[in-house]
Order: sequence, then C-alpha cells, then structure tokens
Amino acid sequence: VQLQASGGGLVQAGGSLRLSCAASGRYGMGWFRRAPGKERDFVAAISKGGSTTDYADSVKGRFTVSRDGNMVSLQMNNLKPEDSAVYYCAANRRSISSGIYYRIADYGDWGQGTQVTVSS
Repeated sequence: VQLQASGGGLVQAGGSLRLSCAASGRYGMGWFRRAPGKERDFVAAISKGGSTTDYADSVKGRFTVSRDGNMVSLQMNNLKPEDSAVYYCAANRRSISSGIYYRIADYGDWGQGTQVTVSS
C-alpha cells in the first residue's frame, strides 16, 4: 500500500489545517501523531466504508476525518500548541467495512509523516 500524506505546515493557535492522505486502495485508515519526546498516539480513524469514525478525546469536536474514495482527510480546527507533532496516516489492509482501529499494531502501512506546528 502506498500512502502519500500532505498538508502540514505552521499555523497560529486557533487556526486550521487540512491534512490529506492518498492511498493506493480503499482501506480502514487511521491518523496518528508523534510529538517531540513522546510516543506515537492515535488521533482519528475512519472505516473502510466511510460510515464510522472515531477520535482521541483530545481532538474531539475540533478534528474531523473524512474520505472520498481512496483519499482520506483530516480537517483540524481550533488548533492548539499541544497539537504540534508529526502526523502520520496509516492503512489497515485487513479492515472490514465498518471497522475502526486504534492500535499502531493494527496498521501495516504508514505514510511518511507531515509536520504540523502550532504557534502560541
């Protein structure tokens, strides 16, 4: 599976960014992030069929994951400095239509990561 993530950048607190991830097929997808000195954490996921989504508590109400075919997007609003991290999209080749996956181990394919920096 080839994954190409894009859309990161520098934004002020309260601003918005939209990340996109182009996959070479249709899979259950996840977004994770790694801040400096921290582990890679779950951010959001969307099912293969697109009908189910879920989010980490820290981003609920601010981030929205969506998909259009093989393209998955993460709309990030009201960004906070603590959202600064490298964001990764990931694919689960064995996903079922409505499945949502939260663990790093659930995903076998990862994009290269895109940096998001939120200034205060």
